[in-house]
Amino acid sequence: MKRGIPIMTLVLVGFALYLVGCGTQNQATGFKLDKEEGGPRSAAVPKESQPVATSKAAGVANAQEVTFKPFRVYTDANSPDNHYIPSGWMGDWGDITFDDRHLTNPHSGTTSIKIVYNGKAAQGARWAGIYWQNPANNWGTRPGGYDLTGAQRLVFWARGEKGGERIEEFKIGGIAGEYADSDEAGIGPVVLTQEWKRYVIGLEGRDLSSISGGFCWATNIDVNPEGATFYLDDLRYE
Repeated sequence: MKRGIPIMTLVLVGFALYLVGCGTQNQATGFKLDKEEGGPRSAAVPKESQPVATSKAAGVANAQEVTFKPFRVYTDANSPDNHYIPSGWMGDWGDITFDDRHLTNPHSGTTSIKIVYNGKAAQGARWAGIYWQNPANNWGTRPGGYDLTGAQRLVFWARGEKGGERIEEFKIGGIAGEYADSDEAGIGPVVLTQEWKRYVIGLEGRDLSSISGGFCWATNIDVNPEGATFYLDDLRYE
């Protein structure tokens, strides 16, 4: 007569199989929970450190804002950093005297720009002004200008000889023609003081992809019946 397997042995084997089965079920359940929550916890990335998606346009705009370097129109006479040429004399151009090597009391450096407008209406226009252009004498008849995309403002310093001199407009862009400026912006009228003062032409949102008229001023005999003498210095895009 054959003996059967002892009952105690069967009980122990069955209990061991039960423990193994529970462990396997717990491991599977645990992995499933981690997967539902976004993967294993050890591989989770904190929300604040995840990259934020941006549009291509936004990326370009941010890069331009960060990388745009100051673009100088005038620093000192004959500075290699100067751009544009004060060639666009307008209106009563014969009423204007221009000196970009003035040595007395510059805002910074060694020179500033001195402009005398005598208000005698030499050409009968009763107003006058100057455009800084690229290339010289470019009134939109030929390619030129600079791509200033990314500039947020044009900053310059100005003062009057006596104080009270009124400039009707300081401006950038606005040259028309076949090769017109891509945009324009300005401030004015501006009443100058005897002390140097900082002025800003805001350029946010402007199309600066092609600017031939880098800077401009204009005034007239009605607001300056005795003429006007004023100074400019440290003109730059930033």
